[in-house]
Amino acid sequence: MKRKIIHIDEEKCNGCGLCAQACHEGAIEMVDGKAKLVSEEYCDGLGDCLPECPTGAIRIVERESKPYDEQAVKKRLEQKKRKSESFCQGTCPGSMTKTIKKKTGQQGTTSVSSDKADVASELNQWPVQLNLVNTDAAYFDDADILIAADCTAYAYGNFHKDFIKGRITLIGCPKLDDNNYYQQKIADILKKHRIKSITVVRMTVPCCNGIVAAVKRAMLDAELIVPYSEIVIGVDGSIQP
Repeated sequence: MKRKIIHIDEEKCNGCGLCAQACHEGAIEMVDGKAKLVSEEYCDGLGDCLPECPTGAIRIVERESKPYDEQAVKKRLEQKKRKSESFCQGTCPGSMTKTIKKKTGQQGTTSVSSDKADVASELNQWPVQLNLVNTDAAYFDDADILIAADCTAYAYGNFHKDFIKGRITLIGCPKLDDNNYYQQKIADILKKHRIKSITVVRMTVPCCNGIVAAVKRAMLDAELIVPYSEIVIGVDGSIQP
């Protein structure tokens, strides 16, 4: 049949991944650093991905194509959800919920170099990876939440002191991970707990916008808007205006 469907110009694609994040059907994936239409049956041709592309690499064309298959899309999204939920679950120590209680004056791990002062960890819970956290965890009650793109902690030197301290920390990569799944988990947290505030820390690179979109859509899904702030970190470690 002849219908409208997206076309991706790989020469123009810069690999930011924003189109994949915007596609609610999961029709686009990042393969070898480029956006790919994984199946014609998954693309509804509505073009939610178009306004997200910073290089104009995506356009709608009308051509012979397999028809859009809504049932196939539902099956695919459910499989992706189950895969994410099953990753490192059960008895894996990396996903076991834990509140970290600190003693007064407790310091972090001794520095590798003996001539450097110890720096205290401000982490308040485990795990921190958004894919692994249990949305029922008690540490979310009355919490100020930090949601950070994982590169930010490497770029910004005082990350623990300035951002993690006093907050429940969640991290993820908005380019490599499933932002739709992030959105679902954040919405679930908002529905189950009283959240005082959300602070998002992201890098200045375009692909980091995905984590911002996931948080804002999650608040809409939960029908709950909490105090929100956003901080952008440059690749040189500076806070951007």
